[in-house]
Amino acid sequence: MSAGAESIRRLTVADIARMHADGERLPTLTAYDYPTARILDEAGIPMLLVGDSLGQVLLGYDSTVRVTMTEMLHHTAAVVRGSSRALVIGDMPFLSYSTPGEAVENAGRFLREAGATAVKIEGGVRSARTVEALVRAGIPVMGHIGWTPQSQHGLGGKVRVQGKGRDTARALLADAVAIQEAGAFSIVVELVPEQLAAVITSRLRIPTIGIGAGAGCSGQVQVLTDLLGLGTFRPRHARAYADLQGTIGAAARTWAADVMEGRFPGPAESVRMDEATLDEALGRTPDDRATTEPRAGHMAGIPLDRDL
Repeated sequence: MSAGAESIRRLTVADIARMHADGERLPTLTAYDYPTARILDEAGIPMLLVGDSLGQVLLGYDSTVRVTMTEMLHHTAAVVRGSSRALVIGDMPFLSYSTPGEAVENAGRFLREAGATAVKIEGGVRSARTVEALVRAGIPVMGHIGWTPQSQHGLGGKVRVQGKGRDTARALLADAVAIQEAGAFSIVVELVPEQLAAVITSRLRIPTIGIGAGAGCSGQVQVLTDLLGLGTFRPRHARAYADLQGTIGAAARTWAADVMEGRFPGPAESVRMDEATLDEALGRTPDDRATTEPRAGHMAGIPLDRDL
């Protein structure tokens, strides 16, 4: 094994805490499969979140509520296999952490079966006991407050910014502190006014990872398909850094045209065999012709269906 390979190790929550203490910003991206996990890992992204957003952006569900543990474990394991340095966080799906006991059992599966380093759960004060139980069991936890997609029906169904009023802002402050004190190593803050998110960040010892919460958070997370310009919908808080929707569509149309016009495959994409070997296989050698009289209208050689 090379010295370079030996020096690569997976980041831990202690590394994330150290980066935060040193004032480093923490870029985080969602990842759902092996090839993109490899690319993001090689790009140096320190945290990869296997978000239950995969239900909508990969599987075509109408919400994250429909995503199952089986699906989450499947995709998390692929991301773990595709990465060697990033800390991989598995997003616990709807109803997989209804009680502390159930949470420990299912979170344990993320670590044991899928190879994740940590899990993420939604909720503030209401989820503090669950976070505490997970941490006590040795499972690192990322919290998630503000807009929590799994609770969309309880939050009115429509995606909206949280904490714009006095009471809701105070509630979010309490949520953040409760999750920190329960032992979480970081908190996702989603769709919160930037001033409030900055105050929450300043009052915590652990890093905040913002999404639609302004630049005052300790780090930022984006859904990968939003970053890459895939899909027909991109929320206001996202910024596309590529147009893979256009790139993939153009590639598919060009390829289809090449197939229809006979330009694909060409010599570079095809394999040839030795002509003499082909003649032997088809009974077209001089010896074969000497012993086999062709019938009228047929070439000499071995019929293709002889051995069928």
